[in-house]
Amino acid sequence: MESNNTKQPSLFVAILPIVFLVTALTINIIVFGNNVLEGASQIAIILASIVGGVIAVFYGVKWDFILEYILKNINTSMNAILILFLIGSLSGTWLVSGVVPAMIYYGLQILNPNIFLAVACIICAIVSVASGSSWSTVATVGIALLGIGKALHIHEGLVAGSIISGAYFGDKVSPMSDTTNLAPAVSGTDLFTHIKYMLYTTIPSMTITLIIYLVLGIYQGSSGTPTDIDPILSALDSKFNINGWLFLVPIIVLVLIIKNTPAIPAMLIGTFLGALFALLFQQHIITEISGSPEKSFVTQAYIGVMKSVYTTVSIKTGNELVDALLITNGMAGMLKTIWLILTAMVFGGVMEAGGFLKTISSFIISKVHKTWSLIAATTGTCVFFNSTASDQYMAIAIPGGMYKEIYRKRGLKPENLSRTLEDAGTVTSVLIPWNTCGATQSSVLGISTFVYAPYCFFNIISPLMTIFFAVCNIKIRRFSNPPATQENTDVSERNH
Repeated sequence: MESNNTKQPSLFVAILPIVFLVTALTINIIVFGNNVLEGASQIAIILASIVGGVIAVFYGVKWDFILEYILKNINTSMNAILILFLIGSLSGTWLVSGVVPAMIYYGLQILNPNIFLAVACIICAIVSVASGSSWSTVATVGIALLGIGKALHIHEGLVAGSIISGAYFGDKVSPMSDTTNLAPAVSGTDLFTHIKYMLYTTIPSMTITLIIYLVLGIYQGSSGTPTDIDPILSALDSKFNINGWLFLVPIIVLVLIIKNTPAIPAMLIGTFLGALFALLFQQHIITEISGSPEKSFVTQAYIGVMKSVYTTVSIKTGNELVDALLITNGMAGMLKTIWLILTAMVFGGVMEAGGFLKTISSFIISKVHKTWSLIAATTGTCVFFNSTASDQYMAIAIPGGMYKEIYRKRGLKPENLSRTLEDAGTVTSVLIPWNTCGATQSSVLGISTFVYAPYCFFNIISPLMTIFFAVCNIKIRRFSNPPATQENTDVSERNH
């Protein structure tokens, strides 16, 4: 990409697009509430991009240069967009095939309401560690666990929070996770040193999270009783042909993911298997959603499967609670999320091309003097890039490049940086509604980011834990012979 020699904007100018964006989003939240992602947020991001673009052009940045960065950002999001489409199709075929209803049916009989939140978190953590993917975990077992939680009358935000907390724990520590490999790569350490060192902050964060879910579960679980479950089980059993064979579909997909099969082929196979099992076990459902009972079954099958893949499907049982669980929006349901991702990538491209992000990051670095403030600044920078660049990879890669040399000069080993990048960059991405992760999980679970974010305790605690360790000087690794260029490190830290 060609360089663009322009005057570097001041800090005041650099933050103007962000101030505009935050102001516009705040107004939209007040006006539109939980419906803010229906389009209001997307328009706010577009307007903020226009503000940033106008300022950048005023400072001499050429439009072609800005467009290059916008297209580069959009290109990095294409894999996520394809996965989103496939998640929509997979959720549709898994519903009509009876896979998700079967998970709910058996899960209701096994999981105790009092420990459900903690168990859901643990299940998602195990699956995510094995698969290395929070997105795949949420889109498969997460959807089923959400249905079970709703059936037990547990607040949907709490259930989604426990699912996401577990999924991002696994995404953070699994050696097969892309972010777990990216963080040490940009920091200059090796994978397993990074994982081992990261466990010092991750295990306490997850322990506190599970304790919170256990306490809340005892309180929330009291509303879900066996008498509440019986009508749900009867409704599911009367509508679907529920049997153990249906579990072959998620098992095959999970095995593929564990075997490090790329997400797109794994999701595609999961979609086809869901469609096949729908034809084998739920022919009456296929006929019902096709809306063409007078036509041949071949035609009904084609129409029914296609609808489950691309559009809204709602299966009626006569039980209002169960009916609320048996709705899927297919690929079409992902379009608003994709719209949000595209606008976020445009804004990130404008901020980068205009030199705004460089100005802001340079200011932060200039104010950092001590070890704890350096780690706190790294944490804040990761959250900042999750909020502005709207992508967790950028929230890891850019701060990693920014701070790598500074950590070395301060005598800090690279695993300090890699751990902080994961503690702050990976896990906070899902808390930002316009971030690719936040938008995706909100769309997959059908719950607003604003509803589940306060209950993602692991994601909230992790960045605070890494700062706590730094302030208390716990497990902060230093070189035995710090570089001679080390500056601004106080005597007590050097002699510790």
